[in-house]
Amino acid sequence: MSNDHKAEDVANGAPGQTAAGQNGKPERPATQEGAKPASPGTGAGSGEQTAQGADARVDAMLIEVETLKGQIADLTGRLLRAHADMDNLRKRGEREKQETARYAISKFARDTVEVADNFARALAAVPAAAIEENEQLKALLEGVSMTERAFIGVLERHGVKQVAPNREPFNPHLHQAVMERPDSSVPTGTVLECFQPGYIIEDRCLRPAVVVVSTGGPKAAKAPADKPAQGAEAKAESAGEGETAAEPGDGKGAGPGSGGPQSPEGAAGNGA
Repeated sequence: MSNDHKAEDVANGAPGQTAAGQNGKPERPATQEGAKPASPGTGAGSGEQTAQGADARVDAMLIEVETLKGQIADLTGRLLRAHADMDNLRKRGEREKQETARYAISKFARDTVEVADNFARALAAVPAAAIEENEQLKALLEGVSMTERAFIGVLERHGVKQVAPNREPFNPHLHQAVMERPDSSVPTGTVLECFQPGYIIEDRCLRPAVVVVSTGGPKAAKAPADKPAQGAEAKAESAGEGETAAEPGDGKGAGPGSGGPQSPEGAAGNGA
């Protein structure tokens, strides 16, 4: 074969032959140059798995954040409730301390006011004519009267006040009606007579006044409740006095065990 034919075969890429480079060595095909075998897992499927794993981690973190937020809200609510309970407990303790200081002598005062009743009975037991005839008896009664006033003054200094109503509207929290008396000159439910004075300590009723109320008169105007009367009924029940005030306005109520309205003689006997 001539040289011209060989050159043509080489140019046309005849099989089994490769063109030589400038240094006389055969050149490698371009398709083999720089080609490396692909490692397993580096394709499109590997990228999708990586993205799915990242999304799962993000979801887990979001769930954990929500859980922590719920725990923080719960603990915050518990803390606020604990602070509120402590504040209420402190206020309740201060209120109970004040009430204890104000009403600590309630039981002692309830027993002591009977001494004042005995003073009044002693003064009422002596006839007026005998007082004028006997100077010594008169001096004795004056001493008893002064002692009574001094004793009531001591009670008042300790917050215990006497309640002796006269021509006043009936107050079911401070008065105990034992009988009715017809009297058209005053409104119905007016206190006509006080058989036994009552006593209050601060705003609580120690003992209601035993009174006679009117009936048959004009209707009494509704008056605002007295401050000492507020809560006096409940306080009297808690103190265990066993006495219930009458219903307001009708003047017919009587305490338990009083047996309803009594005659003037019987009521006077109880007051004495």
